[in-house]
Amino acid sequence: MMQMLASYGPILFMGFVFYFLLYRPQKKEQQRRTNMLDSLKKGDRVITAGGIHGAITALTEKLVTIKIADKVEINVSRTAISVNESDTKNNPKK
Repeated sequence: MMQMLASYGPILFMGFVFYFLLYRPQKKEQQRRTNMLDSLKKGDRVITAGGIHGAITALTEKLVTIKIADKVEINVSRTAISVNESDTKNNPKK
């Protein structure tokens, strides 16, 4: 019995390490990002993954229209939004 436990112990330990150091934090970050993308609304200031700063002027399920300058608006995929600057929960500077 002890010999079997000694042989499976390191494997179980590695499973716990992978869960708590890799899987769980990644799952939390994915949930936070999904909540951020779902909470986007017209007027929010955002930054895209490409570094473009602007304000949301229109939203659909998959596209976001961002005003980046006077009379300049671009359409980007909703998943391209990386930061919602208007979100005070995730932006401690405000």
